[in-house]
Amino acid sequence: MLVQILLPLCVFFVIYTFMCRRPKNFPPGPIILPVLGNILSFSLANPLQDFERLRKAYGNVYSVYLGPKPAVIINGVHALKEALVSKATDFAGRPQDLYVNDTTNRKGVILADYGTSWKEHRRFALMTLRNFGLGKNSMEERILAEIQFIMNTLEQSIGKTLSPQLMFHNASSNIICQVLFGKRYNYDDEFIKVIVQCFTENAKLANGPWAMLYDSFPMIRSLPLPFMKSFENVKTCQKLARRVLAEHKSTRIPGEPRDFMDCYLDELEKQSDKENCTFSESQLLMYALDIHFAGTDTTSNTLLTAFLYLMTHPHIQDRCQQEIDEVLEGKDQVCFDDRNSMPYMQAVIHEVQRIANTVPLSVFHCTTKNTELMGYSIPKGTMIIPNLTSVLHEEGQWKFPHEFNPENFLNSKGEFVKPEAFMPFSAGPRMCLGEGLARMELFLIMVTLLRKFKFIWPEDAGEPDFTPVYGVTLTPKPYHMKIQLRSLQ
Repeated sequence: MLVQILLPLCVFFVIYTFMCRRPKNFPPGPIILPVLGNILSFSLANPLQDFERLRKAYGNVYSVYLGPKPAVIINGVHALKEALVSKATDFAGRPQDLYVNDTTNRKGVILADYGTSWKEHRRFALMTLRNFGLGKNSMEERILAEIQFIMNTLEQSIGKTLSPQLMFHNASSNIICQVLFGKRYNYDDEFIKVIVQCFTENAKLANGPWAMLYDSFPMIRSLPLPFMKSFENVKTCQKLARRVLAEHKSTRIPGEPRDFMDCYLDELEKQSDKENCTFSESQLLMYALDIHFAGTDTTSNTLLTAFLYLMTHPHIQDRCQQEIDEVLEGKDQVCFDDRNSMPYMQAVIHEVQRIANTVPLSVFHCTTKNTELMGYSIPKGTMIIPNLTSVLHEEGQWKFPHEFNPENFLNSKGEFVKPEAFMPFSAGPRMCLGEGLARMELFLIMVTLLRKFKFIWPEDAGEPDFTPVYGVTLTPKPYHMKIQLRSLQ
């Protein structure tokens, strides 16, 4: 009887071990355990330190198994540039069997696999965002108008302390809402409150322990476990987006688009008779939510990081304000072109982005063909994890890789320079769509607020904790700020 039980188990483990054995010339990595793979090598709460530990043991290109599935981790600027830039199309795919794909029903553009649909939708997004003011005065005006609502909130808190989390999330959300939907929402509006809450929850779930378990062990996917919350959140967001879509369909004038959604509906009508049309209303809903999420969470978390470090490094805040006062003397408000006269402010913003490391593992890639990387053979369909953390803190690439110091972006003459290792938006053809918008938002918001207010770490707040909360995006732990009007206005 015992033999009848043990024999099948032994056969299973032998077959499983053979199947999980690394292919010839595949990147090295830790020993693969039956069923578990290398999942025990990682802290499920925050695996970033584990990725660094494995890099030191196995080099800049190594592999791990998440359950039965292999993944290649790419570290360091040279390996990342070879994969994402030099061999861009080889590494431009997206894995299609992960938790995040299932929650979104494989719609949208961020998680879309490399192919015709992705190419057409990315091209459409870049063209439409450009037409609706990205890099133009109209976009500046939208951002500056939204900043006034931030200013009003801060003015009401002068001499008091304020928790800025919701304020920055709402402002970032509203800026992208104006591009997507042609309107802004009051901060107490159900649409923005619910959307921001769902985005925040899903960002934490998607790279957290439950998502890793979901991806590693398919047999648990139908169980009522915490990862189901993301599915509920996506349905909630889609329901709200359908309401906006219905309004647009009833009020739009074909050929006279007011916003991104109108443009998409125009394009959908043009392509309706096209064979194998990739445009659809269901695609639009997830597409808009994709861009909304990407334009909200990353920017707001970078702003939260900025003011956490400016409060706790007052000498840097003072120097920013001195440069702002000199450049903007006699001007009513800042414009984006003023960045060219503010090398120190530019350096601070870029250093904030480096330290914020907002999307530490980028968005996972997938090889589109059998290829090679740094001498290793990578089969088609292999999941690729670009470890952006390794680049943004890489020894030899930065003057001060492990501390917050704007000198990382200044040369000996005090001029702004951007090292090649600066890639918080990733690199190559799958680079973040919203880089231009994010750069404009960060500059205009930070300069405008620093010109009028002084931000102080509250006396009763204890020691600041710079350890971020891990998720798809890294988020600073909640904190409070004390607001004062600057004496020289």
